[in-house]
Amino acid sequence: MRVYFMGAAEEVTGSMHLIEVNGKRILLDCGMFQGRRDESNRLNRTLPFAPENIDVMVLSHAHIDHSGSIPTLCRGYDGNIFTTPATRDLCAVMLNDSAHIQEKDAEFYNKKIAQHEDQFIQPIYTFADVEKSLKQFITVGYDRPFPLADGVTMTFVDAGHVLGSASVILDIVENGEKRRLVYSGDIGRKNLPILKDPTLIEGADFMIEESTYGDRDHDPIEVADGKLAEAVNAIYQRKGKLIIPSFALERAQEIIYSLHKLLKQDRIPPIPVFIDSPLTLKVTEIFKLHKECFDEEMLSLFNNHEDPFDFPSLEQSRTKEDSQALNNLDGPMVIVSASGMCEAGRVLHHLRNNISDPNNMVLIVGFQAKNTLGRKIVERQSSVRIFGLEHDLEAEVRVINAYSAHAGKDGLDAFALASKDSLKRLFLVHGETDQSHAMAKRLEGKGIVSATVPKRGEFFDL
Repeated sequence: MRVYFMGAAEEVTGSMHLIEVNGKRILLDCGMFQGRRDESNRLNRTLPFAPENIDVMVLSHAHIDHSGSIPTLCRGYDGNIFTTPATRDLCAVMLNDSAHIQEKDAEFYNKKIAQHEDQFIQPIYTFADVEKSLKQFITVGYDRPFPLADGVTMTFVDAGHVLGSASVILDIVENGEKRRLVYSGDIGRKNLPILKDPTLIEGADFMIEESTYGDRDHDPIEVADGKLAEAVNAIYQRKGKLIIPSFALERAQEIIYSLHKLLKQDRIPPIPVFIDSPLTLKVTEIFKLHKECFDEEMLSLFNNHEDPFDFPSLEQSRTKEDSQALNNLDGPMVIVSASGMCEAGRVLHHLRNNISDPNNMVLIVGFQAKNTLGRKIVERQSSVRIFGLEHDLEAEVRVINAYSAHAGKDGLDAFALASKDSLKRLFLVHGETDQSHAMAKRLEGKGIVSATVPKRGEFFDL
C-alpha cells in the first residue's frame, strides 16, 4: 500500500491524495488550487497524474478546493465518483458555477488582455465537462459500508464541516492483513448551529488528517454572533455598506442564520440584507432538502414551520441587474456575496465600488489563503488590485474567525487521539506549514510519534 500527496500538502487548497492498494488506485478528492493566479492556472489545467490510471474516486465534500478539478479529471476518467447524497446535489450547482467562472475569466482575458488571437486562452473546463462528470457520481449514505475496490470497504461518517461532508474510512485487506486507513476530509467543530457534530473514528492504522487550524482555536459561536451584531450596528449608525465576502456553501447559511437570530433577539435593527450570490441562493435551497444532516436545534425550527434562512428584511439579488442596482442605493445595508476569498464573483464588484470609502466596512468571516485578495484585505494592505486596477483600502476591515467550519486545535487533536492506541502513521495535510508542523509537534507530546507533514508530490509506503 502506498499513498501519494498531490495537493493540500503544506497548503490549504487543491486537496488530492492517491492510494495504491491491491493493484488499484483510489483518488481521495480532486480539488482546485487557489492562490497566485499564474501558479493556480498552471496547476489547475494539468493534473499531477494520468486520469485514465485512476480506478475509483472518493469525494469528501463539495467545497471547490476538494471537488473543483473533477471535470478536468473526467476528461480522461470514466469511473465512479462516490460521495454522499448532499454532496452530489451541491456539486451539481457548484461545479456549474465554477465552469461559469472559467468561461467568463477566459472571455475577459481574451477581450481585455490578450493582444493577438494566438494569446487567447480556453476555460479550464466547460459546462459540458461538468455535465459528463455529474453522470459519474454515485451516492452512499453515512454509516453504510460499501465495497469500493478489491479488498477495500468504504464507510462515510459525518465530518460536521459542511452539508454532506464526510470523513472516509477505508477498511483494507491486503496480503491477508487487515488495515484501516482514515481520511478526515475537513473536520467540523462541535456545538455549531445547523449541522451535527463531527464523528470521531477509532481503530485507524493510518490517518490523513487536515490541519487548517493546527495551532489555533476559535472563539465560541456566541462571540461571533456578538461581533456580527457590533458590525451591523456600527454600519447602521454611519449609514454605510457592510460587505461580507462569504463562501456560498455553509458560511453564507451560517451568516444568514445568525442575522435571523440577532433580529429575533432585537440585537440589530431591521437593516436591509442583500444576498448577492445566485450560487448561495441555490445552495440554501439544497440545504432544505437534506434535513438528515441537521442538528436538533435546526430540525426543531423546521418542524415548527420557521425558516431559519429567511427574515423580513432579507432581499435576494438574483440577476446581474439586481446586483448592479446595489451600487446606486444608499446605506445602511448589508451585502453578503461570493466568493469567500474574494478571488471571483460579484463580491469583486462590490469591493471595487466600496472599498475606498471609510464609511463602509469589509467583514471577513472565513479563512483566507495566501496570496488571495481576501488575505491582502485581512493584512490591511494600503491598496489592493481589483480587475487589474489599484484601489486604496480605506474601508474599515474587521475579521471574525469564530464562524470557521474547521475544527480548532483541540478538535483536531481529539480526532487523531481517538485512534491513538492503533495509529501507526499520521499524515497532516490541508494546513499552512506553521500550522501543520506545530500540530505534529504537539501530538508527539501526547503520544503520537508518527506524525508527518508531507510535501506536495511526496509518497510513502505503508
